[in-house]
Amino acid sequence: MKQLIIILIAILAYIQPVMSQDKASPKKVALVLSGGGAKGVAHIGVLKVLERAGIPIDIITGTSMGSIVGGLYACGNDAMRLDSIVRSQDWSKVLSDKEDLRYQGLKERELYNTYAISTTVRLKKRRSSIGGGIIIGKNIGKLLRTFTAPYTDSIDFNTLPIRYACVATDVVDNSEQVFHSGVLSLAMRASMSIPGAFAPVRKGKQVLVDGGLRNNYPADIAKEMGADYIIGVSVASKQKTAEQLGSAADILLQIVDFNCKNKFDENMAITDIPILVNTEGYSSTSFSRAAIDTLIQRGEDAAMEHWDEIMALKEKLFPIQPKVHQQALQIPLSDNPSYKIGQLRFVNMSPSDEYFIRTKFRLKEGDSIDTERANLITTSIRLDLFYQSADFHVDRNVIMTSDGSKASRIVFIAGEKKPNKMNVGIRFDNEELVALQTNIAFPIRKRLPMQLDFTFRLGKHIKAEANWELHPLNFLHPSITLAFHRNDFNLYEYGSRSYNLTYNRLNAFAAPFTFSVRNFHFSIGAAIDYYFNYKMLLDQVIEHPMNVPKHEHFISYRAKVDYNSENDWYFPSRGSKFKAQYGYYTDNFVKLDDKVGLHELSAMWRTNIPIGKHLTIQPMFYGRLLHYDDTPFILSNIMGGEWFGHYIEQQLPFAGVGYIELQWDKFLAAQMQLQYAATSKSFIVLKFAGAQDGDKYSSILKSKTMLGSTLGYHYNAPSGPIGLSLGYSNVTKDFYFYFNLGYVF
Repeated sequence: MKQLIIILIAILAYIQPVMSQDKASPKKVALVLSGGGAKGVAHIGVLKVLERAGIPIDIITGTSMGSIVGGLYACGNDAMRLDSIVRSQDWSKVLSDKEDLRYQGLKERELYNTYAISTTVRLKKRRSSIGGGIIIGKNIGKLLRTFTAPYTDSIDFNTLPIRYACVATDVVDNSEQVFHSGVLSLAMRASMSIPGAFAPVRKGKQVLVDGGLRNNYPADIAKEMGADYIIGVSVASKQKTAEQLGSAADILLQIVDFNCKNKFDENMAITDIPILVNTEGYSSTSFSRAAIDTLIQRGEDAAMEHWDEIMALKEKLFPIQPKVHQQALQIPLSDNPSYKIGQLRFVNMSPSDEYFIRTKFRLKEGDSIDTERANLITTSIRLDLFYQSADFHVDRNVIMTSDGSKASRIVFIAGEKKPNKMNVGIRFDNEELVALQTNIAFPIRKRLPMQLDFTFRLGKHIKAEANWELHPLNFLHPSITLAFHRNDFNLYEYGSRSYNLTYNRLNAFAAPFTFSVRNFHFSIGAAIDYYFNYKMLLDQVIEHPMNVPKHEHFISYRAKVDYNSENDWYFPSRGSKFKAQYGYYTDNFVKLDDKVGLHELSAMWRTNIPIGKHLTIQPMFYGRLLHYDDTPFILSNIMGGEWFGHYIEQQLPFAGVGYIELQWDKFLAAQMQLQYAATSKSFIVLKFAGAQDGDKYSSILKSKTMLGSTLGYHYNAPSGPIGLSLGYSNVTKDFYFYFNLGYVF
């Protein structure tokens, strides 16, 4: 009996620790991610290793870029998805306020690809509530909203698949602000607001900037949230020596790095597995594809150096039966979630603005809306209603509908009204030398918004233009344009100069029926053109004799169609482009020189066929047909150069012909272009073109076929494309060289 009691006591002594161990709360693992700008993409490499090891992450804290990677991971994006997200972004656009071309109309896209400099013009001083940085942060905000969906409303961050917190700095009192709740994307946006570069996030009386100024490695926050084990990742760069501090930028970054040392040593001391990533050679702005590849790999390499420690931690977490832990967060998230509309709210917008948006997009309670459409609406708020910024968030399933189901509250938030804006473009080429163009836009904020803008061009070709455009509902944009042109150019025949022509032109064009939507623009209108002060110098006997009067005028009726789905204005690799115009020209509203007026039909079509990652084939067909017995000189067909309508409205480009040449009334052409993307910004372009012309349809095929080719190298610089081309054609029977720098106008 005594022996039995001893055995029972021994069994109970063994079972008790096991039972206590089973009843004990599971240990919490926290992941701490430091700030560091672009260097923070290395965190993704560390996450890959932790997933491979099967380490459960219960808490994530982060600062700046660490808050972004950590926040996206906490709400359901695994490491491979994060890898895909950072590699697929155009970071030059994400880290700017440039409008997303997918949501812009053709006019806005043309402005964006014409002017290198844009700035606001204030007629009176006005305090801005969104100032404080060069970049407002529209695009980074949109990116964060997209990839944190469906967590777009104000929530407790402890309810995310992984508990989360991030750090910002309140510059009002230089205090640390820790976000445990709120709108997730807004908290991340505040944490990464680099002072001076990004506008701060204003929350009540707080002005929030980058959390790295107070706590760049928030391990203490993870400890306060109940972490038992901390895995920490730092991407801080080594301090530069005196010899390495050779520029103002180097000195400034060194000062910022020193300021980000707050609490770093203390927080690193409480870290169980500190992972220090080697980021030598890279900075906070290293967002190139090659840099992202290297930094993610370096993060993975740094984590693998701690593999034994990571596996030892796993043994502590699963002492009885080690197993691969399946992360609870692996929920497939949609890039474009849809929400049932229970209520629509418009913040900081007038009743007329709200009516405009509701009517234009046919919004009503009971319908559904997805993120793509919501982004389109915020773009319309900025472009049509002239707000500097616009945002939205979704309060999910907070409205009870009449049928007992739950719906969401969709809130659109407008920023300040857009100020007057000035755009400046400058270009250089070896024909016109230097040209300067300025555009000033004045938004007029009435019940029906409208805009008045002025354009001035200086160079060999002078232009002054005023345009008024109304922004009513249903995509209609009636407009009136008044313009003065002073043109001075040479006309060639077969490579030899025939004319030098100068003239003035006054033009008025009214388009009451103008329909615009995304990639499509259609207009019907009437124009009055008055040409005067013709001066022509004849250099040789010519094939196309022209009689130029001292002055002449035309009254015309025009219908235009413009479609453009290409993914880039100058160097597209996808999409198509189509333009067509019909015009009827008279001098008395009905006839021209007492005869039936001149009919004009012009069209061009181009498509892009990608072959692999670098090569794009771009076939194009175009032409212009005139129907009149004696076409006025100023309306005649003109061929040559690189672009449509560059020197004169009816100019048709042709590979291998550098200068503009006179052509007969019927002109048809085809071009095959091969575009090779050597890098993301460098392109080698080879063009082959052929054309037929004639004074009648019957003579088109009988005329000699014109052939030409061009080989060029182009660099897509931020200030506009830089191009170098060499061409040859059987029209000129000579080589031509062309160099240009800057956007085309």
